[in-house]
Amino acid sequence: MPTERAHDRPIRLRCACGIDAHAHVVPEHFPRYLGSAVPADWPSMEAAHACHRNVVIAGKTYRTVSDRCWDAPRRIADLPAMGLDLQVLSPMPELLSYWMQPSDAQQLLRYTNEVIAGMAASSGGRLAGLGAVPLQDVDLAIRELEHVVRTLGFPGVEVGSNINGVPIGAPAFDPFFEACEALGAAVFVHAIRPAGMDRLVGPPALQQVLGYPGDVGLAAASVITGNLLVRRTGLRIAFSHGGGTLASLLPRLQQGWNVFPALQEAVTQSPAEQARRLYYDTLVFDTPMLRHLVATFGASQLLIGTDYPFNFHDRTPVARIEEAGFEPAVAAQLVRHNAERFLGLPDTATT
Repeated sequence: MPTERAHDRPIRLRCACGIDAHAHVVPEHFPRYLGSAVPADWPSMEAAHACHRNVVIAGKTYRTVSDRCWDAPRRIADLPAMGLDLQVLSPMPELLSYWMQPSDAQQLLRYTNEVIAGMAASSGGRLAGLGAVPLQDVDLAIRELEHVVRTLGFPGVEVGSNINGVPIGAPAFDPFFEACEALGAAVFVHAIRPAGMDRLVGPPALQQVLGYPGDVGLAAASVITGNLLVRRTGLRIAFSHGGGTLASLLPRLQQGWNVFPALQEAVTQSPAEQARRLYYDTLVFDTPMLRHLVATFGASQLLIGTDYPFNFHDRTPVARIEEAGFEPAVAAQLVRHNAERFLGLPDTATT
């Protein structure tokens, strides 16, 4: 029988030291609209059962959520069992509100950003925040970005995979990403209102299960084909759900770049090289896929994401990394150090 090698065994880090870069917040209450006519899609909360509430948008229950969405102590109490030391909070994606009038969205997002700041301030360093901006108006988004980074002290922002159907790699958003680069703000891209929902057969939950990874993959591809990191070499940008379908699309995109002169002329750096400069979370629910992502994108580009506290979240993110059989240094990168670099935090690997 072959002798088991040390790196074939799960790596036990034996501490709650992970950083979760993908976790969400829903405020306990939503503010009263400050204006004459309340937008039809302005959210509200209604009582549900026990410690749950219904998020109501446009007169319909969008989602039933628990108090872990807004209760910082309950959230912090869950971190050790997940292997986590720090959790980075961002709004539930539907709250990004790109479909609202920009000034209405900015009003809602300012409130949500302040809620996140309050949770982080009360957490004793266990919670941090990624803010939200009304990216349907780039100038207004830049102003809110400056508030989020300079006033609230957040390390960055969450943005959607598309803004009313326009992919984030489109040239229209370049001034926003230029501002992110200048401020040193990390950008976390989350799927939102994905394309292709009319092609899915089954219940609405398939939006999260199948629609989200497809849209994230297309968003990441748009960043590559739009040469965003060629222009913004200092930009730190990460994609939810393991980059969605990008790992499967990338070999085809690379081969197309090799074959088609027009594609090579338009995309000024190798797609595979560009993809290895993006960050991706580990939220793929599968150990072989996690190993494939590390092989495809590099051990330096993966960081923990859980989608906490929604039902469809990874409850054992550090254990899943341990079970993948990575070398100890690689496991430590995925568990903590890559997130530190992405978020611009001090690197504990060198301190």
